[in-house]
Amino acid sequence: MATPARRPEFDFWNPVRELDNLSSRLSQMFDSSFGDINSAMGRAPAIDIEETDDSFIVEADAPGVKKEDLDIELQDNELVIQGEYKDRSREGRLRRKERRTGQFNYRVTVPGKIDRESVQANLADGVLTVTLKKAEETKSRKIEVSDD
Repeated sequence: MATPARRPEFDFWNPVRELDNLSSRLSQMFDSSFGDINSAMGRAPAIDIEETDDSFIVEADAPGVKKEDLDIELQDNELVIQGEYKDRSREGRLRRKERRTGQFNYRVTVPGKIDRESVQANLADGVLTVTLKKAEETKSRKIEVSDD
């Protein structure tokens, strides 16, 4: 009996995100030497994407971000997360700045169709969780083999 073909895992690689990550790393190296001149640019949050049998779950680090400062959209099969890390007001003189501030924008294309009516977003403990349920036609189903 032949071994069933293994379904390749979907690669969420995004060249624009890779350039943004490279820009962030270079900015961090520059900032450590010369101070944070790129805070207005903002940086994309760290993201995890999990696929289950019936949904995709996107988790984004959003420490200090309020739900009012988030904008989440599903454009066709592209999830768009926009937000802002706001700087808090201070009374004293800032001697060191390492926490990110500024706007961020993250986009990811999800394979297959999404049930748009069941999309949920939750912000808790500094983590944004977006659950995208797969449409029925996208879910896999077992096919019984008959004896005929």
